[in-house]
Amino acid sequence: MVSKRTFLACSLALIFPALPSHAEVGTENSNVTAAQESGWWGRFTHNVAETWNHSPNKELYLPAITWHNRWTYDREKTDDYNERPWGAGYGISRFDEDGDWHAIYAMAFKDSFNKWEPIGGYAYEKIWRPIDGEDFRLGLGFTASVTARDNWKYIPIPAPLPLASIGYQRLTFQATYIPGTYNNGNVFFAWLRWQF
Repeated sequence: MVSKRTFLACSLALIFPALPSHAEVGTENSNVTAAQESGWWGRFTHNVAETWNHSPNKELYLPAITWHNRWTYDREKTDDYNERPWGAGYGISRFDEDGDWHAIYAMAFKDSFNKWEPIGGYAYEKIWRPIDGEDFRLGLGFTASVTARDNWKYIPIPAPLPLASIGYQRLTFQATYIPGTYNNGNVFFAWLRWQF
């Protein structure tokens, strides 16, 4: 029950403040909207709202691996950690006019201690298509997310993280690296994303 409430609170806390109203009445309102979107926060909220309101793609997320960086952990720690994160997630996404990927997603998986960890947020990747055609792509970007962990009493925690991906047609392998200190953080986390 606590994890359900925490997951809902995390999702709402991240998504709703970034969903501006885009009702336009007359020319004056158009200019105000354009002025609001000129800074990085304006672009961010515009992209979140656009993704929320106009995403034709639905996506299934399947966690694949969590790998604790062996250079930053004692062996007795890594021997006890779960590195097979069972779970699933769902997202909506779109490609903008530049071909870049935007998504709003929620996912839950088994963390390092084999406890459920929810995460949700907005994600963006700049997309490169090194081979002619639309099938093969590489991505690099970020996620502005919120997570909650059992060992932190499921208190919502902001988690801005880097993203990288390689995709072919509807299937994408996407990953992040969670930075940290010795015996804490420094985790490579990856998942498969299937667009349907």
